[in-house]
Amino acid sequence: MRVMVIGSGGREHALAYALAKSPRVDEVLCAPGNAGTASIGQNVEVKADDHDGLMTLARERGVDLTIVGPEAPLCAGIVDRFEAEGLRVFGPTKAAARIEGDKAYAKQLMKLAHVPTAEGRVFERYDSARDYIATRDTGVVVKAAGLAAGKGVSVCEDPADGLLALERIMVDRVFGGAGDTVVVEELLKGQELSVFALVDGRTIYVLETAQDHKPIGDGDTGPNTGGMGAYSPAPIATPDVMGTVERDVLVPIVDAMRNDGAPYRGLLYVGLMLTAAGPKVLEFNCRFGDPESQPILMRLESDLFDLLESVVAGRLAEAEVRWSPRPAVCVVMASEGYPGKYQSGKVIEGLDRVAAMKDVYVFHAGTRRVENVAVTSGGRVLGVTALGEDVADAKGRAYEAVEAIHFENAYYRSDISDKAICVPR
Repeated sequence: MRVMVIGSGGREHALAYALAKSPRVDEVLCAPGNAGTASIGQNVEVKADDHDGLMTLARERGVDLTIVGPEAPLCAGIVDRFEAEGLRVFGPTKAAARIEGDKAYAKQLMKLAHVPTAEGRVFERYDSARDYIATRDTGVVVKAAGLAAGKGVSVCEDPADGLLALERIMVDRVFGGAGDTVVVEELLKGQELSVFALVDGRTIYVLETAQDHKPIGDGDTGPNTGGMGAYSPAPIATPDVMGTVERDVLVPIVDAMRNDGAPYRGLLYVGLMLTAAGPKVLEFNCRFGDPESQPILMRLESDLFDLLESVVAGRLAEAEVRWSPRPAVCVVMASEGYPGKYQSGKVIEGLDRVAAMKDVYVFHAGTRRVENVAVTSGGRVLGVTALGEDVADAKGRAYEAVEAIHFENAYYRSDISDKAICVPR
């Protein structure tokens, strides 16, 4: 079998890594891929937004299954186009991907399906949103309703900061058209939890859990990023919590989407806040999360190709999934300045030393090859991931590897997974 992974980030490297383990997969194509995926399969210089080029590539190379990594092509309808041409593809249709691409729609759908989420309102006019936030005396979350590369959410303890965030989104238009509509929510308190579920339209299979670290700084301080690290499993995901999530979130939202004429088939990501009143949904994403995919897929012992194929074929109920009992920790190494402006083109050293370390793998995110040398090409550069006998052991292995890697002005958090280590027993 020949598979193609669309995208160039850490999530796509993790997917390629897991797919390449399948005895049924003969070749992995990555379009366009990065310096890390080049060591697993073949990178092809076709960008994720070039739908025509990707379909041509799939036909000419005889691709048996295409896996779409990023949200943008999914929300733009790439799955619909592939399916119309008789090409097998993993991911939701444009109508189903709207669950991520339009936060206002997602909010409305959750309300109709009685899915627990933060109280919130949707605004299309700046002055109406401004007047609403000005009346609040507690913290707010201001979200650009469209796609903003994981940076369109501002968590504001003080409503005054919410007004500034609103101005950036709707007046300064820092996210362009993604900020034409905003969602303003109450600020929920608790710990965040990431839940991934494979869905084939009706059957739901919940993968192992993870906990992401979105703020840039230690102790969850500073602006939100696409994610500075993650670990799996998350101890806060107790059987009671997961039972509630499946019953009150996953089943009703999948049913609601099917009833709305947009049956979901692919990977459904649920970002949750575990509040004192129970789990509440922060967001839905229409694809694998990044960096949560790295530790989750490193723990997967089953054949990922078989799993994804069972979703496409509507046979998920027949799937059997095995996981390593060992936890995994992923530490993101980023370019200084991220999530704002940063420099690229910095040479990455030490990858060969880390390759010799046991139970450690470096997933590339923002990298490219220049004359057989890996250099930085993005804000989040590497996801250094390690398995361990327990979370503390996995953390130690991951940070030992991080310290062996160098590129100019590298930045990383030092507390990834501490929440799991400090969970009361």
